[in-house]
Amino acid sequence: MELKVIKAAWGMSGDWDTKLKQIAEAGYAGVETPMPATEDESKFKELLEKYNLDLILQVSTGCEDFEKPYPDSADAHILSLEKQVERALTFKPLLINSHSAKDSMPYDKQLKFFEGAIHIEQQIQIPIGHETHRGRATSTPWGTAQLLRDLPDLHIVADFSHWCNVCESMLPDQEENLALTFQHTVHIHGRVGYEHGPQVPDFRAPEYEYALTQHEQWWDKIIAYHQSKGSQYLTVTPEFGPPGYMHTQPFTQQPVVDLWEICYAMGQRFRERFIQQYSQPKVSKV
Repeated sequence: MELKVIKAAWGMSGDWDTKLKQIAEAGYAGVETPMPATEDESKFKELLEKYNLDLILQVSTGCEDFEKPYPDSADAHILSLEKQVERALTFKPLLINSHSAKDSMPYDKQLKFFEGAIHIEQQIQIPIGHETHRGRATSTPWGTAQLLRDLPDLHIVADFSHWCNVCESMLPDQEENLALTFQHTVHIHGRVGYEHGPQVPDFRAPEYEYALTQHEQWWDKIIAYHQSKGSQYLTVTPEFGPPGYMHTQPFTQQPVVDLWEICYAMGQRFRERFIQQYSQPKVSKV
């Protein structure tokens, strides 16, 4: 099985040529990003080919391009997903990562949305993973597990940092629900969260070793599951975020770490641990 380490465009500066060139030269297998502006679409596709990068596209239901709000109903969220997926297909992505539905939706409305999402996924034959994200229908491990039990074809993008934040814990009482989630994960967001936020200041700091260790135990189980079922590859994005997510110094607002460097360090850690655990693995260069 190949491990594809993907770079999130989130927090990067410059035009698409600058960003994608930097990503390719660093040895990443691809880029994860919302769809580019319409006027940049042709150039973006050319640059993906030029730099030989895979693509994971992010969509957000209930809005288009993370900006234009829709009415908050299951039908509206399905419609927004359909419209964004239709455009996403023109980019030929490896998979689509969706921020899906709302945590405030009644459960029957969540089911209706995800039934529609599964139908769309089966039609397009490209995985759609629904990210475990605050504010979304997958914002808790127990809510997500219930959806997975009722909808066995549902796929997940595992970003457990959000669950640690929402549950204000390292999820010691959620082993059964987590185990189910591992088997439905199609993509990993490799960010380390903790009880009081979705992103520790620096995962390499000894005071956050407990959080890093816990996340790596979860990620290892996802990787092992894909290895056991003979998956061709698994994708992971070390998705640490810029200030807002990243901690900053009071008054100056200076970030406590360099965003590019910490994402790169996590990508390297994934690569090295994967090589150690599996014989003759394939990994992207990062």
